[in-house]
Amino acid sequence: MPLAASVFEEIRAGMGQAFVFPGQGSQAVGMGKALADAFPQARAVFAEVDETLGQNLSALMFEGPEAELTLTANTQPALMAVSLAVIRVLEAEAGLDLARDAAFVAGHSLGEYSALAAAGSLSLADTARLLRQRGQAMQEAVPVGAGAMAALLGLDYETGMAVVIQAADELGSGAVCQIANDNGGGQVVASGSKPAVERAMEIAKTKGAKRSIMLPVSAPFHCALMQPAADVMAQALEKVEIKAPKVTLISNVLAAPVADPADIRRLLVAQVTGTVRWRESITFMASNGTTSFVECGSGKVLTGLLKRIVDTATGVSIGIPADIEAFKARA
Repeated sequence: MPLAASVFEEIRAGMGQAFVFPGQGSQAVGMGKALADAFPQARAVFAEVDETLGQNLSALMFEGPEAELTLTANTQPALMAVSLAVIRVLEAEAGLDLARDAAFVAGHSLGEYSALAAAGSLSLADTARLLRQRGQAMQEAVPVGAGAMAALLGLDYETGMAVVIQAADELGSGAVCQIANDNGGGQVVASGSKPAVERAMEIAKTKGAKRSIMLPVSAPFHCALMQPAADVMAQALEKVEIKAPKVTLISNVLAAPVADPADIRRLLVAQVTGTVRWRESITFMASNGTTSFVECGSGKVLTGLLKRIVDTATGVSIGIPADIEAFKARA
């Protein structure tokens, strides 16, 4: 469905807008296909990613199978490819210039790489290679079944922190339980060793959680168990050129701006084991004049989270040709 004219008038009114990029969980078979069918700029992005990785990733994105698409090593570069396809099409078709039209960029977990590529800090090819390595390293960091992640619904961040600390303390030496994502709106995600996460789910019930849901993930992301993956990414990131972004980037780890390439490199390593501070990132941008958020890529997860964090903000998602055409018409 095309986006409402009133929404685009608000978004295009000035610099009070940010462009945000989704992370894992937003993937779906068929993502990007309509863009590729409609726009040569999207096809060019997908072709470059395919060539870089030596894999027909675009066919997997368009046709599945779903089980292969959801493998972390495929999901991460695939989601980035769709996000960058959206940006390239907006640039060509709607005259988008992020340096002129955006106050901030930010991305949820792997989406931070998409944000950096959109802002000219990383090349598309380097971003694809890094996300392939990141996905593989995160998958291999912990034996299958040893770790887990769970959404603790109805808890604020402070209560969630108390829950995971208690769970780790009760299980003793070797137990890991941390907040992986602070998504806002009473949604925090615990990650760590499976027994500790299961215990956190039990404790959460006593702390007022509406419910807790074990997530269908293949590894415990954004916790200390990911240190082997962080080590891999430290080496991988040293081998690529990182430029200062042309738009202010809000770091997952800091929930604050970062511009120096050395700091970006360091924080991308820290991000592997650190909390995705999404609630604070959105709050920071909103408190600094951002009233509109444009989600670029597959799905509408970040747009859905937005209203739970800043109820006065406007959020739209752009991922299909109808959205592009609406943006173009009102540019």
